[in-house]
Parts: sequence; C-alpha cells; structure tokens
Amino acid sequence: MNEKRQLRTEARTHRATLTRTGFAQAIAAFASQLAVAKDAIVAGYHPIRDEADPRALMSVLSEQGHSLALPVVAVARSALIFRSWKTGDPLVPNAWGIAEPLAAAPEIVPAIVLVPLLAFDGKGHRLGYGGGYYDRTIDALPGVRSIGIAYAGQEVVEVPREPHDHALDMIVTESGVRRFPR
Repeated sequence: MNEKRQLRTEARTHRATLTRTGFAQAIAAFASQLAVAKDAIVAGYHPIRDEADPRALMSVLSEQGHSLALPVVAVARSALIFRSWKTGDPLVPNAWGIAEPLAAAPEIVPAIVLVPLLAFDGKGHRLGYGGGYYDRTIDALPGVRSIGIAYAGQEVVEVPREPHDHALDMIVTESGVRRFPR
C-alpha cells in the first residue's frame, strides 16, 4: 500500500524532530490511569533511534508490583514472544540491532503490550514499521490490551488501514492517556 509507505517516510522524519525533554517522566506520571490489573504482566520495549521511550513508565509499573517483559523476534515474520525482564537485566542485540533479553530469560505471556509506532490517529489506529509483528502478536494473544506509546506530535488525521491492522486500546503521550473503546 503506497499510501502507508509514504506516511511511514513522513512520520519517521517528523518523529525525529519532536522534543523528548521530560517525555519519559511525563508518561510515567500516567501509570495509575492505565488501570493495570493486579499482578498483570506488562510487556514494554527497549526504544531504538528516536522512538518514544517507555522505560520510566515500565519502572513505575514494576514498582507497583507488575512483572515486566520485553519482546523477542524468535521467528522472522511471526508473532513476537516475550521474555521476563527487569531493569538492569542484560540485553543482547538481535539481527536488527534491537535489544532483547537473554535466551535464558523465561518466556512469559503479557496481559498488556506497550507498542511503539510511527503515527497514530484519533480512532486508535497506529502506523508501525510495516513488518506486522505487533498485529500478528495481538492476533496470537486473545484479550491482550495494546497501549501505544508516542509523542503527542505523532498524531495524524487518519492512518490508512488494511484488514489485518489492529487498533490500539489506548495511547499514552506526554499530554495524557486516551482510550479507544472497541
């Protein structure tokens, strides 16, 4: 879909211009608004390039008693798996340079997945990188809640969608939390 490809290019360029000062602390302050069930496992991600950084939010969730996980690309073009992780645990780069937990870390199933993105719209649709990893993961984890992590400036009027694309349940930006009823 050429429209998506063009928007990806524009969104990458735009995201690189967004200010990150205070972002991590701002979204961490919204942890209580996420309504995370007691003992729920939360999967985050280790940011690359200029992605919105969820680690301060993950730290607060960990302090609240939630177990954390990070995604692992076990098989190319498949659903992600998640391995247990906590701040300070060693990470290794995968084939794409994305930091993942060690293979010895236990595989766990999250109830909530924090999702990186290039752009989002007011209906909760996200534009990812085009690999489909998070859409396949949401398909593979019935009932999982997907929460996008983004800078407020990443919002666009409309994200082009295809049948396999999943909308987010929420988005967290430095401006607050938005819910998208399904």
